[in-house]
Amino acid sequence: MTWRMPAETAPHERTWMAFPREGLTLGETDAEREAGYAAWADVANAIAPFEPLSMVVDPTETARARRMLSAEIELVEAPLDEFWMRDFGPTFVVDDERPGVLGAVDWIFNGWGAPEWAEWTKSAEIARFIAECVGAELVSSMLVNEGGGIHVDGEGTVLLTDTVQLDPRRNPYADRARVEAELARTIGTSKAIWLPRGLTRDYDQFGTNGHVDIVATIPSPGRLLLHEQRDPGHPDFEVTRDLRARLLGETDAAGRPFEIIDLPAPETLRDHEGFVDWSYVNHLVVNDGVIACGFGEERADAAAREILADAYPGRRVVTVDSREIFARGGGIHCITQQQPALGGAR
Repeated sequence: MTWRMPAETAPHERTWMAFPREGLTLGETDAEREAGYAAWADVANAIAPFEPLSMVVDPTETARARRMLSAEIELVEAPLDEFWMRDFGPTFVVDDERPGVLGAVDWIFNGWGAPEWAEWTKSAEIARFIAECVGAELVSSMLVNEGGGIHVDGEGTVLLTDTVQLDPRRNPYADRARVEAELARTIGTSKAIWLPRGLTRDYDQFGTNGHVDIVATIPSPGRLLLHEQRDPGHPDFEVTRDLRARLLGETDAAGRPFEIIDLPAPETLRDHEGFVDWSYVNHLVVNDGVIACGFGEERADAAAREILADAYPGRRVVTVDSREIFARGGGIHCITQQQPALGGAR
């Protein structure tokens, strides 16, 4: 069999998320915790009008989830510690020779490199749990990886980062060839485009060490949406300029050079922790829509919506304030995972 991860733009059966539960990531005060719950709920409630959504909920949070979530959202109880579904949940794949078969890649998840602060052993079981829920064939992998660490075009191309898959805290014995061979086996890619690094904030204590889904994505084959920091006072000014120069020389699996579409960062440079990594690249494509990150900047949020609407023609772009999600280490794409519809177009 040959597994293939479809592009995010292919039709979805549903989206999966995980509802927050109390712990270090959610926040230390009542106000912080309430803000976290509300941010996750706002994203879920924005997705629900576009496609079905299933929310994995720790039993301690079921009552709160029922109160905060739209009635059409399905709740599925399972033990959780972390709640970044993109990273510990399954990466869904299809087999083009068996149109009715869904696969679920179960990467090894070790809390983004097993930092001392992370609680992740319960959520590391969720990929297998969801695979069983949806009747997917389990595709086990020995690669420590997260869904936020890869982006595909559905036609053989994958974006990834040296500092994630080759992180010695994740895969101490890996090299590019071994990683590429495992991705070919599990998600069907034939051309890997390695970025040297991610955004600056992502290397802080609570970062992922360079996830690609906050830097660049492939809205359609041969095109890239790339985060652009325009202020030279921000360290990502140099980072994104260097990434753009590198990507200009790249081609995809079909040999096409990329058309690069810049997606400018909002104007805010810092929060109370330091330089922000606020990025409009970290959006989710859904059936007939795009769920976009918003940062309370009317002009910048509107400009991002316009660029995303052009990149994804025919889809309605909806902005959800994502500042509370980013304050916890990620964005909308990081807390969601799409399940492709079987028999859907590429």
